[in-house]
Amino acid sequence: MQHTFSSRSLRFLVILPLTFLVLCVIVAFNHRPEVFALSPIEGRWDLTIIKNGKELPSWLEVSHSGIETLVGSFVAEGGSARPISKIKFEHGKISFSIPPQWDKGDQEMVFEGVLEGDKMRGTIYGSDKINRPFTGVRAPSLIRDKEPVWGKPIELFNGRNLDGWKHDGKKLWSAKDGLLRNNDPGSNLITEKKFTDFKLHIEFRYPKGSNSGVYLRGRYEVQISDNLGDPPLRDFFGGIYGFIEPSHQMAKAPGEWQVYDITLVGRQVTVTANGKTIICNQVIPGITGGALDSREGEPGPIMLQGDHGEIEYRNIVITPATE
Repeated sequence: MQHTFSSRSLRFLVILPLTFLVLCVIVAFNHRPEVFALSPIEGRWDLTIIKNGKELPSWLEVSHSGIETLVGSFVAEGGSARPISKIKFEHGKISFSIPPQWDKGDQEMVFEGVLEGDKMRGTIYGSDKINRPFTGVRAPSLIRDKEPVWGKPIELFNGRNLDGWKHDGKKLWSAKDGLLRNNDPGSNLITEKKFTDFKLHIEFRYPKGSNSGVYLRGRYEVQISDNLGDPPLRDFFGGIYGFIEPSHQMAKAPGEWQVYDITLVGRQVTVTANGKTIICNQVIPGITGGALDSREGEPGPIMLQGDHGEIEYRNIVITPATE
């Protein structure tokens, strides 16, 4: 049987797919994802805390999880970076709480602040019942627009005395026979000179169970600790304390001489431990607890941690980048 189509049928066959297409467009438009905008509080913040009349460095990072939830990371005047599960930010006011890191008290640390453009101010309420006023500024990116040009190597330790170094407390370090030694744990040793970008060669030896660290610009600690046989963790040997874990655990046995070769350009760090690169061009987000200050955009010294355990250093050579 032969079928014929009327003009009305032909029009229907043409209009039907067009109608379906229009409906698809309408549905897609009505279900488009919400336009996402960063909260003005997001980013990294260099903080300065006032505790018992003394300025102490601190650090905060705020980021989003999903569209509406803010999370983050916080470094107090001591200790490592701690995660923040939820940050409240409304009408220019920020607040969050995290449990104590070291003590056994049951009171949370409470952070309350006010955003004022690219600055922040507020108070931190601690479990020690001491209120800590603080101020903050946005942390610099420290991105370099060209590769560094390296200058001449400089011996930071002459092997004979402490010329070029200063203590941050009691004078507990000594120099003899080419060795820089922390005789009695209790103070850190700091170079008088300050540096921006550099390559650092440093050799060290520690007894069983000891702990030290090399603070780059006085702010970012490369951990030194007795971790032979342990997994590579960010607060173990070779890690950027609290932030970056090494790819391999390269610690030798206590009593053996060991070597770090460290390159710091802006925030990017490379660490070679005992001949193997364990961190390669990783970005350091912020300062380590116990840093000298939080002024990340400024040059800083090399600081050797001496308040945790016995340690010996030798052959400390820095090669700064030229201006």
